[in-house]
Amino acid sequence: MDKLIKKFKINSKSAPYYFLLPVIVVFVIFIVYPIIKSFLLSFYEFKAGEYNFVGLDNYINLSKDAIFLKSLFNTFVYLIIQVPIMVFLSLVMAYLLDQAFLKLKAIFRVSVFLPAITSLIAYSLVFKLLLNNEYGLVNYLLKLVGIDGVNWLNGPISSKVSIMIAITWRWTGYNMVIMLAGLQRIPHEIYEASDIDGANRFQKFMMITLPLMKPIILFSAITSTIGTLQLFDESYILTDGGPDGATITVAHYLYNNGFKYIKFGYAAAISYVLVVIIAVLSYLQFKVGEAKD
Repeated sequence: MDKLIKKFKINSKSAPYYFLLPVIVVFVIFIVYPIIKSFLLSFYEFKAGEYNFVGLDNYINLSKDAIFLKSLFNTFVYLIIQVPIMVFLSLVMAYLLDQAFLKLKAIFRVSVFLPAITSLIAYSLVFKLLLNNEYGLVNYLLKLVGIDGVNWLNGPISSKVSIMIAITWRWTGYNMVIMLAGLQRIPHEIYEASDIDGANRFQKFMMITLPLMKPIILFSAITSTIGTLQLFDESYILTDGGPDGATITVAHYLYNNGFKYIKFGYAAAISYVLVVIIAVLSYLQFKVGEAKD
């Protein structure tokens, strides 16, 4: 490295920046430039092969767009119902899989985590087959016990439930691993001291585990919130946004505008509305976490 610096007469203080230059160039080209370009694009309309400046019209039209408002509502339904359930399940499963009496821990942990490494498209297609109204395995098993089959993918409510079940199955294991890492960082001496004080298992969980796990729970909640707000694959593959837009998400509507209707400026405006929503919710979650601390 010293020979290289001398050969090109590079100042030793600025040398690190020269070596970082390729990374900076790639970052600017593939990250910074697309962000700026898409933001500027949100003020344009693509029509007749040309981009025409329309100012804030795309954003104003979004506030009047019934489909966009419905997609926003659907996304928040998934967020409010599914994320708390998933975070709770991941914490409970991590707590159970961290117990000393449990045998074959590694096998159970891998089994729970496996859904997280499956392809989004592959697992969505599997759930589409399982929840098929006519020949799906779930309805077949329900009929065996005398329950009429559920219209999983075509009902206005059941279709939302189907998507939430699929998301929970795939991402609970991922969050469980994060929770498990947090649980294993809690010193055992604290639990031993609580044993001396006569605390039972429930008291230790409520008074020791939960308070010390708050940062991990907050991190899991924020990442799950961001992922849910960007939900696309399940809506696109399982129900195609139907029936009558009952399951369409903001990301799915963004895709439709950008790649089906060729309304690039409108799609860019949707993406930046989504960015603002994610930023605001993440900020609020951080503030709530700090207030509880």
